[in-house]
Formats: sequence, structure tokens, C-alpha cells
Amino acid sequence: MIIDIRKFLQSEREYWTELETILGKFESNPDRKLNLDEARRLHYLYQRTASDLAKVNTFYSEPELRVYLERLVAKAYGEINSGHERQYRIRPLHWFFNTFPQTFRRNFRAFGVSCGITLIGILFGVLAVYFDPDAKSVIMPFPHLQGTPSERVAREESATSDRMQGRKASFSTMLMTHNTKVSIFLFALGMTFGIGTTILLFYNGVILGAVAIDYITDGQSMFLLGWLMPHGVIEIPAILLAGQAGLMLAGALIGRASRISMRARLMNIAPDLVTLIAGVSLMLVWAGIIESYMSQYHAPVLPYVVKIAFGSVELALLIWFLGFSGKPKPEAAS
Repeated sequence: MIIDIRKFLQSEREYWTELETILGKFESNPDRKLNLDEARRLHYLYQRTASDLAKVNTFYSEPELRVYLERLVAKAYGEINSGHERQYRIRPLHWFFNTFPQTFRRNFRAFGVSCGITLIGILFGVLAVYFDPDAKSVIMPFPHLQGTPSERVAREESATSDRMQGRKASFSTMLMTHNTKVSIFLFALGMTFGIGTTILLFYNGVILGAVAIDYITDGQSMFLLGWLMPHGVIEIPAILLAGQAGLMLAGALIGRASRISMRARLMNIAPDLVTLIAGVSLMLVWAGIIESYMSQYHAPVLPYVVKIAFGSVELALLIWFLGFSGKPKPEAAS
């Protein structure tokens, strides 16, 4: 068979370029998934390019073109036949900066519900303590929160010794362990069809609202922000993410108007649940360190404005991370 080389190159080059573009997208985003039409197109381009390579080897002696097509065919073969193995590569940084925030955004509706339940709890706690100050002892059964906020602030600010000396590491470890257990429990309560998760989110909100209104009405807003913000802007969202996972689990169990089996629904969301809880655990590790080494120190040792500024930067970075990290770069218009 004799072919017109010039015509052959003109007609086939667009297919090689298209295949190269698709393979480039895989390199920039290894976890990219194709729909059925895209997968068929990739397979077609691979077969066509492989056929072109055979023709070039037979009828065209230009080595550069042959090498180019060989590499293109090899890369396409690798993508088509090793997609399963690529899915299970362990890449911690890629998981943290891409998979985790992508999973959060993909299931944002459950996060919104988690926030809504907590906000209702906060409102309840605010109203309960505002109209009945004696309710504080019932809502907040914690020794360090009893008495007036002013008394606590005066005691904290007059301390002359480092009360955390020699036990910062053990205290932060205790915080990490406790908060992670609470988060896992909050997630596991999704097995109660979301009832347990809802109650615990609501109760956490009640405590937060009661503490906030107690300090605000006593004129200790600056202390409250300086105390809570450094670790709270990470810890509280982590709890909300655990609630998100619990509500997702509940949704899979309930399966409202779903035609697939419960087992299939659970298998579908299992990777997302593992990702969220793993991400929550990492967030709580950071929150535990900050609470032990920063939040427990107050003015004049550590000015409140410094602590509030630090917490504000953390919150801005967290919002950017969860909202934008891992988003694919916009493709240039052709």
C-alpha cells in the first residue's frame, strides 16, 4: 500500500494533538475521571494513533515522527491500562490539598445542614443563659466556667507563673485524643439515622452559645475572642465536618427515593467518609497544639490582639483551603 505522506500528516495530526491534550490533562490531574463518552473517545484516539504508528513504521522513514508517535501510544496505553493502579497510589500531599477539600465541596449540602443544626443550638444556648442566668450551671457543667467571667479573667491575667509549664505536650495530646474521639462518635451516630448526630451537634451549639453570651454580657468579649479564636476557628469547623460525615452516613442509610441497595449506597460514600474523618483528625491535631501552646496564655503574657489576628489568619486560610484548594485550573479557550 502506498500513502500520500503529506495528506496523511495533515489529516491525522489533529487526532494526535487531541490525544496529547487528553493525556496532558491526566498529568495535571491524575485523579481525573472520564465519563463513558470521554473514555470511548480516548480509546478511539489510542487505536487510531497506534494504527498511524504502524503506517509510519512501514511507509515513512522520518525518525522524529516515529519516536513522537511511539511515546504518544505508550502514554495512552499506560493511562488506559493502569487507571486502577493509579487510583490507589499513596500521595499524602495530593490527598490533603486536593482530595480532602474536593470531598468537602462535593458534599457541601450535608455540611450546611450540620452548620444549621449547630446554629440553632447556639441560639438556644444564648437565649437560655440570657433570660435565665442560673441555667448556666446546667448547660455548662465545667468547673472552669462556673462563677462570673470577670472573676476568671482577673485570675488568668494575674497569674505570675506558667501554669502550663512541663505539661504542654501532655495537655495537647489529651485535647487531640478527646476531640478526635468526640468527632468519631459524632460521625458514628449517623448509624442512628442521623438522630444521634443531630442531638450532639445541637448540644455542642448550646454550650458554645451559652459560653459566648455569658462572657459578652459580662463585658469580656476581648478575652473570649482571644481565648477561643486561635484554636476554635479550626476545632469548631472540624466538629462540623464530623457532623457532615455523620449526616452523609445517615442519608445513605435512609436512601430516600433511591433505587440502589443500601450496601451500594454505603460503598459509594465510604471513600468520602474516610477522607472527611481523616481530614478532621488532622485539623484537630493542629487545634490541640495551638490550644495548649497559645490559647491558654492571656494578656499581658500574650496580647489579645495578637491571638485574635492569628485566629483570623487561620480562618481565612481554612476558608480558602476548603473552598478553593484542589480546583482544576480553567482550560484555555481554544
